Amino acid sequence: MVSIQVIYGTKEGQTEKIATYIGNRLRAAGHEVTLSNVASLPRNTSFTGVDGVLVGSSVHYGRHSRAMRRFVASNRETLLGLPTGFFQVCLASSRTDPESRAEAQSYLDEFVAGTGWQPDRITSFAGALAYTRYGFLKRLMMKRIARETTGDVDTARDYEYTDWNAVDEFATDFATLVESNLADAPST
Repeated sequence: MVSIQVIYGTKEGQTEKIATYIGNRLRAAGHEVTLSNVASLPRNTSFTGVDGVLVGSSVHYGRHSRAMRRFVASNRETLLGLPTGFFQVCLASSRTDPESRAEAQSYLDEFVAGTGWQPDRITSFAGALAYTRYGFLKRLMMKRIARETTGDVDTARDYEYTDWNAVDEFATDFATLVESNLADAPST
């Protein structure tokens, strides 16, 4: 059994939903999991007893949250000493055209460059349009964006684009990385 800390930053809840799903998958595989919202963690969090750290962040208006960027930058040295993974959640990942893929990748590249942290595993998941949770102005803006991208403009309902099989694969791969790291560590 390994101990994994899953830290997420969310606005409308899709990143939290994905982080919780990953946490449950890791627990089902026999691992100890601590799930934390970055908003409730101090910048210099102690990772004592943690074997791996998985970080997830939503992207809004082309950027990860300031709180997540600060948290990772403040804990970069500790994170570099552990097996780590990062997943972002953004609408650009819901589309398969080269421009959208490049857009999602640019968010990852900016995050890595801006924080100075290179996670061992990194990916991007499609998020959701949570029209029913948006305020009036955001709902109008997201409808306009969706008209040009997904085509899902019925604001009376929400749309989820997350590929849960891809989430499963990422969780399994990350657990394997952490387990392998522990198996390779010299015994004391």
